[in-house]
Order: sequence, then C-alpha cells, then structure tokens
Amino acid sequence: MEQVERSQRAENRSTGNPGDSEEKHLTTCLVTAALFGCLGSSYLYGYSLSVVNAPAVYIKAFYNQTWMERYGEPAGLEVLTLLWSITVSIFAIGGLVGALGVSLLIKILGRKGTLLLNNSFAILAALLLALGERAQAFEMLIVGRFLIGVDSGIGLSALPMYLGEISPRHIRGSIGQFNSIFMCAGVFTGQVLGLPELLGQESRWNFLFGFVALPAVLQLCALPFLPESPRFLLMERRDEARAEKAFQAFLGKKDVTKELEEVHAESRAQNNLRVASVAELLRNRAVRWQLITVMVTMACYQLCGLNAIWYYTNGILREAGFAENLIPYITLSTGGLETLAAICSGLVIERIGRRPLLIFGFGAMAVSFSLLTIFLNFQDKVAWMPYLSFACILAVIASFCTGPGGIPFILTGELFEQSYRAAAFTVAGTINWLSNFAVGLLFPFIQEALQTYTFLVFMVFCLLGATYLYFVLPETKNKTFVEISQSFTKINRVSHSAPEKEMEVVLSVKPGAKEMTNGNPSGVIEMESSF
Repeated sequence: MEQVERSQRAENRSTGNPGDSEEKHLTTCLVTAALFGCLGSSYLYGYSLSVVNAPAVYIKAFYNQTWMERYGEPAGLEVLTLLWSITVSIFAIGGLVGALGVSLLIKILGRKGTLLLNNSFAILAALLLALGERAQAFEMLIVGRFLIGVDSGIGLSALPMYLGEISPRHIRGSIGQFNSIFMCAGVFTGQVLGLPELLGQESRWNFLFGFVALPAVLQLCALPFLPESPRFLLMERRDEARAEKAFQAFLGKKDVTKELEEVHAESRAQNNLRVASVAELLRNRAVRWQLITVMVTMACYQLCGLNAIWYYTNGILREAGFAENLIPYITLSTGGLETLAAICSGLVIERIGRRPLLIFGFGAMAVSFSLLTIFLNFQDKVAWMPYLSFACILAVIASFCTGPGGIPFILTGELFEQSYRAAAFTVAGTINWLSNFAVGLLFPFIQEALQTYTFLVFMVFCLLGATYLYFVLPETKNKTFVEISQSFTKINRVSHSAPEKEMEVVLSVKPGAKEMTNGNPSGVIEMESSF
C-alpha cells in the first residue's frame, strides 16, 4: 500500500502545476550547512597544518626550558629534534585514528551527529595546546596535536559525505569544493595570525592554538539547527518524515516527491540496503575499480609534493634577495593564491567537470616541478633565476588547488552508492593519512639524497596519477550515484541492470504502457530529480 501511495504521489506530481517543478538549487539552508560544516572541519584542518610553522622556535625553547626545570640540564639537540618531530608527526597519526573510526561513528550518529561530536576533540585540543605552556607540560601540546589530528581525520571523511548527500547533483561539485576552499582559507589564516605583529610572538604563541576552539564553537552553535542528510535519514534510518523535511529545507521547495521516489528506488535497487563494512567493500568485485580509483587519487593527493614546496619557499626568496623581515609577508601570497585557486575551481567545476580538472591539475604540477628542478640548478649562476623558481612554486600551488586539492574528497562520495560510502571514506582516509605520514617521514631523507632533484620524485607521482585518471576515471558531473556506479560496470566485469529498469521494477511501473492522461503516459513516473 505504501508503495502504491508513493507511486500515486509521483503521478500527481507529473500532472501538477508547472510552477511547482521549479527547483531552487542554491538555498540559504544549503549554503549555511556548507559554510558551518566546513568551518568546524576542513578549515580547522588547514589551520592546523600551517599554525605550527610560525611559533616553532618558541615552542622548542619552551620544550628546552621545561626539560631544564625537570632534569636540571638543557635538552640535547637530539632530544629537542625528537620532541619536535613527534609534535608535528603525531597530527597525522591522530588523523589516521580518526579516519579509522569514522565509519562506526557515522553509522551510530549519522553525518551531522558525527560532525557535532567531532567538535569536542577540537575544543579539548585547543585547551591542551593553549594551556600547555602555563602548566609547564609539553606533553599537553603533543596530546593536543594528536586530538586535533583525530578531529581532522573524522572531519575530512564526515564532511564530504554530508556535503555530497545534501547537494543537488547539478551543483554537487561546487558545494563539495567548499571543503577545499575552507582548507586553503585555514592555511592562509594560520599564516596571517602567525605574523610577528599578531600572534607570532613568544608571549602570544599559545593564543595561536587557542584559536582552534572558535570555529568549533561556531559550528557547535549552528549545525544543530540544520537538517541531517536526507539520504541517510531515508535509506539508513527509514525516517521518511524527517527526510522529506530535510529535502524541503535544502531544495527550498515544498513538493519533493521526485527526490523521495528516487532515493526509495535506489534503496530497493540495492536489495535491502545494509551498510557495508570495510572488509565487505574490499571483497566486492562490483566496486573494485571505484575503490582503486579512490585509493590512487588519495595517494597522489599527498604524494604530489605540495607539502615539500613549503620547505623551499623561504630559501628561494632569500636567494632572490628579499630581506629576511619581508619573507613572511611574501609567503602570504602562497596562502592567498591557494584560496583564490580553490574558489575558481568551485566556480567552474560544474562546467568543466571533475575529470579534466584533476588531470590538468596533476599534469600542470608535473610540468611545474620539471621547470622548478631546472631553475633550482641554475639559481646560483643567474641572478634572476630565483624569481622563476618562485613563479614555479606559485604555479604548483595554483595547479594543486584547481583540482587535486579538493576533488578527491568529492569523488570518494560520488563513486559509491549509499551502502558502501562510509566504508569507502574509511579506506580513503586511511590512504590519505598514511601517505601524509610517509611524506613527512621520508621527505628529509629524499631531500638530503637528491637535493634540487627532489621534485623529480613528485613529478613522477603526478604523471602517474594523471595517466591513471585519464584512462580509468569517468566524468561524474550531473549524474546520480546509481548512474556513476553504472559507469564502472564494464571495467568491473559484473552484470548490472540499468538504473532505469531497477527503478521501474521497484516502483511497479509498466515501461511499455502507452495510455495517455492529460498528454502524459499514465504508467510512467518521471524519476528525474535534483538528486
């Protein structure tokens, strides 16, 4: 009976007032959810990446002073280096822990609930990081960095999932790029606040870390008043009433029958949807190449060498003859360019598509790394060569942010249907943080061995990533999740009926019916919707 009622509502919808079919894709509720969702998640991740650079000298001095007060002698160089390395690298370990646990949290709390809980890690981390100096306990800083890593690991999985499921497919990429924009904005904020005139002083560096609590509190105040993912509510919680209200809020229209029908159809087509585990995801041939694609893209996201760029920037500026006190202000251009490139990518992603932006981004990075290697080798011989080197650094950053900087997270949400999405983000997050840790661990050794040829290693990873994506990745813009899954049917070598036929079976529609009612086939339900 419920199925018949849903079919009847869809038929009424197809013959209703034309004015009812107008879809408002960009609504206040949708934009607010994206802004506050990113503010307490990806923004904090970007900020946490850059905030440790400015106060590094003061933090090491604090470690040494604390060591002296405890043991009566200054810490050796090896001890300080070890403590600082742990402080920096434990962020990635925390991220890995968060990524591994996100699947369970999302299953229990949902997308929005997980984001809300995640704020507790950020606030606790801010307290530990800000009060560590006053308590004369450098262990508090290390634990705080671990907790903000956990926050980032959870946020970088739960947030893209939430954004992908609340966005109409026509602007799903643009809304998804909010994630990348806020990452870059967080990096830029960390650079600005770390200036000596602001918080980058010996007496103020703890406030740099205390700032972490502000975005978390803002998200904690706003997100409870915004809806949960309607797909999660309908497909996993079976709560049609709340799902309908969520669709209405995000789409800005009252009649959301088509959206409800489409999600119902997808749920039935997946044969009694049940959230899959990571082990089930890894064993399933039907999603094998989607999984490989996400793993390759996420690995290249970290192994493309952007983090290594920051190591060379200050040295290149010194070689160019810039005064030491001006270098922090010039490096702000890198953070500003990151943010600008991410915004531009968000504006064009629905026109150009995910695939071209990713391939272009990795390809342009490979070219820029090649030129940078040449310019670095001639830097001591030609006076103006450092300026070309810095231009290459800016080109690498811009290329990264146009595609590779945000689209991997969008793809992870798009390539999988509802039952596999949480497990896919767990795998993607694990690859992301393991690659991040590997780069941080191995880069000093690579740099010491290869010197100015270091970037050739990253050039290879960029070329491999671009080549793989060219041959394997289909375009996903303006497609439903079922249609995207169908794009991989051939390469996965599995038989899968067309989504349209699956939905016809689910909704008991007779595809051959030719009876006409008010000029429309009476047995056909229009399944095209915003999602």
